[in-house]
Amino acid sequence: MAKKPKPKTDDEDASGADAPKSKKKLFIIVGAVALLAAGGGGGWFFLNKPSAEQTAAAEAAAKAKKPASFIEMKDMTIGMAASGQQERAPLMKIKVVLEVSDPKISEDVKPLLPRVEDAFQVFMRELRPSDLEGSAGMYRLKEELLRRVNLTVYPAKVDAVLFKELLVQ
Repeated sequence: MAKKPKPKTDDEDASGADAPKSKKKLFIIVGAVALLAAGGGGGWFFLNKPSAEQTAAAEAAAKAKKPASFIEMKDMTIGMAASGQQERAPLMKIKVVLEVSDPKISEDVKPLLPRVEDAFQVFMRELRPSDLEGSAGMYRLKEELLRRVNLTVYPAKVDAVLFKELLVQ
């Protein structure tokens, strides 16, 4: 007669052939749980970023806390470059206000206003009336004046150049 296999005891299971299989299963389970946790954490990190609207609202709120300061410049009347068909050189009358974010910066910029006016006049004398046509021309003029004023008053920073009046004859 054939012998029946003996049932295994607990001591034999730990040292037997089934031990490496159970360790592999345990290792796979722990690895899968760690991978899921890392994936979930990474997904939460990337998907929980504030939207562009929330970021813009936070920046606007930060700017709203600080009242802007405005610096009025003198009225300027500037002779512009004449085109070949005109007998008289056209004139530009302009009134500009500079916007700064902090009243302290305003005090730093005011002594430099003669330099700013000079930089504006040197640039605008070379303009032609056709350079100012349409909203795109006005926008280019505003951006160029802002660039020039910031070069002149560096390290202070002017936030915007605002036109109160612009007349070309």
